[in-house]
Amino acid sequence: MRARDLAEPYPSVSTDDDAVDALRLLAERKLPALLVVDRDGQPWAIVPGSQLVRQLVPDYVQQDPLLASVITDRSLDEVHEAVVGQSVAEWLPRRRFTPPFVGPDASAMNVAALMARTHTPLVAVIERDGDQVRLLGAITAARLVEQLIGAS
Repeated sequence: MRARDLAEPYPSVSTDDDAVDALRLLAERKLPALLVVDRDGQPWAIVPGSQLVRQLVPDYVQQDPLLASVITDRSLDEVHEAVVGQSVAEWLPRRRFTPPFVGPDASAMNVAALMARTHTPLVAVIERDGDQVRLLGAITAARLVEQLIGAS
């Protein structure tokens, strides 16, 4: 099976979208990762949910996990406030890699190898026409595993 057959519509957010709205989309749709596109609709980033959660946890708590046990609901409000007013591009981790993508003719095993190598639960499927790139959809880890093991 080829990537074009595995690709499914997948919600995306723009780099200019509000970060809180992007997080709500991730939570409400129970997405494994956030697919971020630029102003032209080109894949800009794929950020696994775990990395987004990491952005919400203050550095001092990451460095001393014992502090997490004493964080109050009031402190959680401060975490939310730190995101408010930021665009997706401003809020995402500074260290950004080119999002994993394949062409429509890539095999399921090519997609699996890319997913494994990049540690991401999502791969974008794009089609090129000269300088233009069109996002056809995305392949989630769940969809790929379903294909690889023959589950339905």
